[in-house]
Parts: sequence; C-alpha cells; structure tokens
Amino acid sequence: MAECAQAFGVPVTAADLTARHSISEVSAVSGLSAHTLRWYERIGLLEPVDRSHAGQRRYSDADLARLAFLTKLRLTGMPVADMVRYVELLRAGDGTRAERRDLLVAHREEVRQRLADLHATLAVIDKKIDHYGEPDRPVPGETTIPEHSAQDRKSA
Repeated sequence: MAECAQAFGVPVTAADLTARHSISEVSAVSGLSAHTLRWYERIGLLEPVDRSHAGQRRYSDADLARLAFLTKLRLTGMPVADMVRYVELLRAGDGTRAERRDLLVAHREEVRQRLADLHATLAVIDKKIDHYGEPDRPVPGETTIPEHSAQDRKSA
C-alpha cells in the first residue's frame, strides 16, 4: 500500500508499466471509488487496465501517475468531457502538444477566475464576521435571548 501511495503522489518521468496495484489499493490512495476507477477506464480516461490471472484489475505506476493528474484536473473543476478530450489528444501523439497546451491554458484561466471570485466572496464573509465582533460571552444566570439590531436584520 505504501508503494501505491508513493507512486500516486510522485510524478514520474518514466513511469513503470508493471501492473501491481489492486483496485482497492488505488481507491484508498486516490480517494476515487472502485466504481469511478472502472468508469474512468470505460470512458477512456485510462488505458484498459491489466488483469491478474484471477481477472482482477491491476494498475501500473503509469496508471497512477495519470490518475493523479486527472484527479487534480477534476479538483479544479475541469469537466469530464474536457478531460476525455485531453486524453484523446495525448493518445494522438506529439502533433497535438499545442492543442493540449491550449486546453490547459484555457482551463487555467477558468480556475484563476474562480479563485478571484472565491477571494472576493471570502472578503465579504470576513467583513461580516468583523461586523459581529467578538462572540458574546454568556452572563452566568442570564437566559435572555439578545435582540438583534435593525442593522443586523437589514444586512442579514
């Protein structure tokens, strides 16, 4: 399992193609369910995975490296259709390097815009927290519910 975790987390220049990791190991390390891993294979995000003599899927370090990258793309909100397009371009060879780069550059811009939106939203939340100041400390023996000011009701 430790070997699987290391292979998933470390980008490799020449990935080992030896099929050695079970679907349960890959699922535990990647956070992807076995169902998702099988689906990724079915829709072409992964090459057909090798099988053991008993028919169980066995993933290589190369599979794990691709999964690690795909997981990052998904985490940043890339649609699965764009991920599939990227992998199709990858399979098509070096002649598609510019297209792959363009796809990633466009996605990077979308991610940067979402980050800017999140930072702006976080600033609004911080301002609201500052508006409320320190949390009220309960006075021993007092059970009254504090009244909210008109300003609180207007600004929600």
